Amino acid sequence: MARGKLIIVIGPMGSGKGSLIRHAIEHFPDLGILPSYTSRPKRPDHVEGSHYRFISLDEFKGMIERDEFLEWAMFSGNYYGTRKQDLEDCLAKGKVVIKEMEVQGVRQVLKILPKEDVVTIFIHAGSWEELRDRAIKRDHMSDEELARRKERYDDEITFMKEADVVIENPTGKREEADRAFEAVIEEAISHT
Repeated sequence: MARGKLIIVIGPMGSGKGSLIRHAIEHFPDLGILPSYTSRPKRPDHVEGSHYRFISLDEFKGMIERDEFLEWAMFSGNYYGTRKQDLEDCLAKGKVVIKEMEVQGVRQVLKILPKEDVVTIFIHAGSWEELRDRAIKRDHMSDEELARRKERYDDEITFMKEADVVIENPTGKREEADRAFEAVIEEAISHT
């Protein structure tokens, strides 16, 4: 059996990463999903174990000390990370795994995993102003939160030139983005 692949999805807030991933999971039910371990409190709409594993800050720090994370980052005072063993279990079974990550985490992963195990996809959906307007329509954000998101956007957009694939996802072009995303996944599946 061939080794699996990790497809990492990167993109700024409002770029449509989550929608594209949800579509891909529906279209490719055998895709592996890696849960994120997090120290943040559980929200009412999140189910333990599906996409998140909620652990205490002390537990998270212990996992860092034991080098159990493939990547981890802190955002808005909470820790998020991907456990190495969860990924290795999937790759050893020949599964194609999809995971949304922050740029900081992607750069950590690319230092650890062999290049042939990873495909990076950057979702580009327009300028900061366009994405800010999308985000404001979706959810109220304070000026401070928008300023933090703008800093993240400036960092994230620098990764676009490093990504293996860039998918354009401007407003009104969702179907085209879905097809491009599917093509990348089909290619990864065909090589496992």
